[in-house]
Amino acid sequence: MNCLTTSWGEFTLTRFPEDSRDRLRAWDASDAYLLRHLEGIDGEPTDLSGTVVVLGDRWGALTTALAGHRPVQITDSYLGRRATRANLARAGVDEDSVRLLSTRDTPPERIDVLLVRVPKSLALLEDQLRRLAPAVHAGTVVVGTGMVTEIHTSTLKLFEQILGPTRTSLAVKKARLIFCAPDPRLARTPSPWPRSYTLPTDVGAASGLTVTNHAGIFCAERLDIGTRFFLRNLPRRRGPERVVDLGCGNGVVGTAAALANPEAEVLFVDESYQAVASAEATFRANAGTAGRAAEFRVGDGLSGVPAASVDLVLNNPPFHTHQAVTDATAYRMFAGSREALRPGGELWVIGNRHLGYHVKLRRLFGNCEVVTSDPKFVILRAVKR
Repeated sequence: MNCLTTSWGEFTLTRFPEDSRDRLRAWDASDAYLLRHLEGIDGEPTDLSGTVVVLGDRWGALTTALAGHRPVQITDSYLGRRATRANLARAGVDEDSVRLLSTRDTPPERIDVLLVRVPKSLALLEDQLRRLAPAVHAGTVVVGTGMVTEIHTSTLKLFEQILGPTRTSLAVKKARLIFCAPDPRLARTPSPWPRSYTLPTDVGAASGLTVTNHAGIFCAERLDIGTRFFLRNLPRRRGPERVVDLGCGNGVVGTAAALANPEAEVLFVDESYQAVASAEATFRANAGTAGRAAEFRVGDGLSGVPAASVDLVLNNPPFHTHQAVTDATAYRMFAGSREALRPGGELWVIGNRHLGYHVKLRRLFGNCEVVTSDPKFVILRAVKR
């Protein structure tokens, strides 16, 4: 836990899931810089009496600090939303005092203050700014925030092209603010997302599929080399079984599994609302017309999936959480898979060779074998005994 001190109070904040061993904070210098600006530390305090929208609040620090102004939070992260709820509860704030929306929900019709935590994905920023632009008016206060390594010329150009004239602050503790003056005369162009592309003809059951990607999905414009390698080496199975595409992204792996085994029921899971929407669109376009069973779930890995109910888990785990490199997410995915698998069920994992996932899999499952590898990637198989 870490304490964030503001003029609205002191808030003890955590990420989700909460882990006492996790040294990563639930807020950073850019969150604190934005809150100080709103308090008026470098001028007049910001009028927060209208509709306040907080876009991209990573772990709920901004939403929790501003809860007294009844903000609307818009996030693509299920884990971020869970963290927000936990932090609000810890602060003694009724969750009904804020409005929690996902990036797939309809945004407010009018926005008087728009606060933007700059995301890693430029595409997601563009998509969300274009979705919110119709609700922004000439009097809207627009302030973005991020670490200096997250704010680029392309970031500023998006604010300027979509909303209006944009400038930045000086850097403070390696954080920077973005100030944008909305120009109602700018044309309101719809978001160019989602986008689609066709897979090559050498990726097994997925060959030639049309893949749909909403903004913010990893490698949304092309098939990444790791997924290509995974698709070429997926297990060949037949018969009724329950398969999970864990951390599904655009759903191409789970869709390939469904096409390879028409009797399989596939569960697509991701903590990103944009990802699950992409996976459902990809599946429906390629396998849904044949009446194949599928479920699409935004959630925290396999939590909520009954124990011993799954036959096969396919997983390409992330090793970043925002700017931090960590294997904590992968470990939780592996542990959740072991719990969800039936005896004899299998977890197939692809990862960069240097990540050493085999060590964790042997510790959890008591076994792990290399299915295949190339100079960059390795595919591992662990069986629940």
